[in-house]
Amino acid sequence: MRSFYHFLMTYRGKKNPDEKSRLADWAFADHYFPKHAMEYDEISSYLEYNSPFPTAVTVFDELWDIYRIHEHESR
Repeated sequence: MRSFYHFLMTYRGKKNPDEKSRLADWAFADHYFPKHAMEYDEISSYLEYNSPFPTAVTVFDELWDIYRIHEHESR
């Protein structure tokens, strides 16, 4: 299973950025983002204290659901 960060990077660099790609671009540039984390609580806590934009935690929740489904299917 790959880390959430690895999954998130698939949303990076869109020509027409949306909130998911904004979060991915921010995480890529943030040297302290928990890149190897695979647990919801660790990443969620980090975002609560370091949120790059007002809806970042909500966007993370949406992406986390997609991540869990995607990673479960690839097993």
